[in-house]
Amino acid sequence: MLKKTEIMEKARVVPALHDEIFRTEESRYFHRLHGVLLVAQGLSCRQAARLLGDAPRTIAYWVRSFEDEGLAGLTESARPGRPSRLSPAQLEEVRDALGGSPAEFGLKVSLWDGNTLSRFIAKKWRISLGVRQSQRLLRQLGYGTKKRSIKIAHGRSA
Repeated sequence: MLKKTEIMEKARVVPALHDEIFRTEESRYFHRLHGVLLVAQGLSCRQAARLLGDAPRTIAYWVRSFEDEGLAGLTESARPGRPSRLSPAQLEEVRDALGGSPAEFGLKVSLWDGNTLSRFIAKKWRISLGVRQSQRLLRQLGYGTKKRSIKIAHGRSA
């Protein structure tokens, strides 16, 4: 009989794993494939959603898209929206900054989060980004919302 296997430090690991799942278009596609596969294997949308951490309505949408368009229905579609307020060069500077401590930039905190990133951008370029927008930017750049998540996501110890 197999012994129950557990992940240590779940509170830190789960958000980092979740961030990694949604990091790229390809990983989001595979996530949708898993959702449809679970339903195809007999689970309800509610059950699949509970396992994957999505809303049941989201799973139902994926299944409907798959039924209508096949695998193409699960690919990433263009997301209309406001253009980025940061240039590609500024985004690269943000990515570089996230590799260090906010304290290196005169911010009196030790962890990166949406609020800290928002203050960093305002201080550096006088561009106002809201906290939620800064949190989305952190995820877009492949980082969790805290420095510890960044380290886990990149395989370094916390």
